[in-house]
Amino acid sequence: MLKIRFDSEKALEAILYVASKAPVPDIYHVGKILYYADRCHLERFGRLITGDEYKAMKDGPVAENTYDIIKIAQGKGRFIPNGIEVEDIKSALRVYEKAQNYRVEPLRQFDDDVFSDSDLSCIDEAIERIGHLSFGQIREMSHDEVWSSANENGEIPLEIIAASCKDADKLISHLFSGR
Repeated sequence: MLKIRFDSEKALEAILYVASKAPVPDIYHVGKILYYADRCHLERFGRLITGDEYKAMKDGPVAENTYDIIKIAQGKGRFIPNGIEVEDIKSALRVYEKAQNYRVEPLRQFDDDVFSDSDLSCIDEAIERIGHLSFGQIREMSHDEVWSSANENGEIPLEIIAASCKDADKLISHLFSGR
């Protein structure tokens, strides 16, 4: 299985970016926007934006480490992804509980210097594509062949995500050539 390096600082900035721009900045929308941004970026540029790993959770694919950052901000996290401190997370964002629709609130401006132009383009495209959709619409959309390829709560291998992209054979070859 293909593994890449997760960039926790970039993931925090990506959460802040999406939460500051998405029409519905809740946990679900932020996570799914980043998932579709990653798929877009993988297909067009041959890499994920933050290098996260995905799991097939009951409501669709979830970026495992990014979700851990969100859970820490929510006060529920136990696992701290490599390279980031709890205080950095808690001073950057707040995640509200169910009564406030699990809204993700940036407590500071995102640092767009960590992103390439292609990163921002794909994130903006994902915000435009799904940011306004309902939970149910996104859930249905995300329960595709990529999600169904894994057991519930199981890892979705990067090569499975890549196989769903245009020119999958070339993309998979590119991903394995960089090992």
